This record gives sequence, C-alpha cells and structure tokens, in this order.
Amino acid sequence: MAKATIRRRDGAIVTLEGSPEELKRLLTLDEHPSEQLTAQPRAKGKKDAARTIPNEKDAPDLTTIVNLIKTCKEAAAIEKNILDRTSQVDRTLLPLYINHVYMNDKYRLTTGDISKILSDLNIRITQPNASTTFKGVASKYILGDSRRIRGVPGHYKLSHRGAAYLKEVISGKKAG
Repeated sequence: MAKATIRRRDGAIVTLEGSPEELKRLLTLDEHPSEQLTAQPRAKGKKDAARTIPNEKDAPDLTTIVNLIKTCKEAAAIEKNILDRTSQVDRTLLPLYINHVYMNDKYRLTTGDISKILSDLNIRITQPNASTTFKGVASKYILGDSRRIRGVPGHYKLSHRGAAYLKEVISGKKAG
C-alpha cells in the first residue's frame, strides 16, 4: 500500500493511501480540476461518525412487532413465561426474538424502539433501563452494529445464543 501527501494551492494537506495506480489516478485528477471526485463529508467526532439518519423505509415497523408478539403461534407461552413474569432481561430480549424468528432479522432495533414496543404491551421498561440491561446481563445474547458510544443509539439484533435462550424461556424449560 502506497501513501502520498499533497499540499494543495488552497493550503489544505491531503494524505492518500492506495495502490500506486489509484494514487496516480487521483494525482492526475488533482492536476485537472475540471474532473470532480465524489467524496463523502468527513465527520468531526466519534458521535457524528456513528450517528446515522435512518430512511423512512429502513425504520422498524414497531406495530407489526407488537402484533406478532400478541398473535404468533407462541403468543400464549410468551404471555405466560415472559410478559406475566418480572424478568427485565427476558422482556427486553422479546422484541429482538420476534424480529429474529418471525421477521428474519429484518430490522436492527434500538433500545428506544424496544422501550416503545414494550410500552405498547403495557410493560414499562424505559430506554435507559433497556440500555443498562443490554450493557449487563443481556450483553451475551445480543449483537450490536457498532461500538457503544455514550449518547448515540446502538442498533441491536439477537444472537443465536440469545434465540436459544429465549426459546427455552418461552417453552418453560428455563425460569425467566
């Protein structure tokens, strides 16, 4: 991998890395300003780098997840073994389980999404409490899409280990 550092006429210093062919192409583009490079703007800090604005179509359909919890083939067992008990871990993992099993991991949910889903089921687990649960006991059952940064919502999905755990809890083999 080759490196090149360029001081432009406007005073900007640019460092490039890549193969020699790529560097040559980029250097010729710098000589001919009529040709434009398409560059994405660089984020200023860690929080800005991790923050993404979801598209409307990428936003999770929370109502569908709530309806699946109420109407899926395991609904009676879910109500008996998770919703009627007080295990915060099992309750916070439930929306991820429904997304994993019945929706083929279509969405990556935030702790805010999970809190809203549970609120629709008349279970009050606030977003900070869900986040604390994911940092602690439930961390071995979930997968995050990025490194945790304070103040930036992470997106989660259930791991296979988490799916197996919740399946046992729902079937009543493991006390929640």
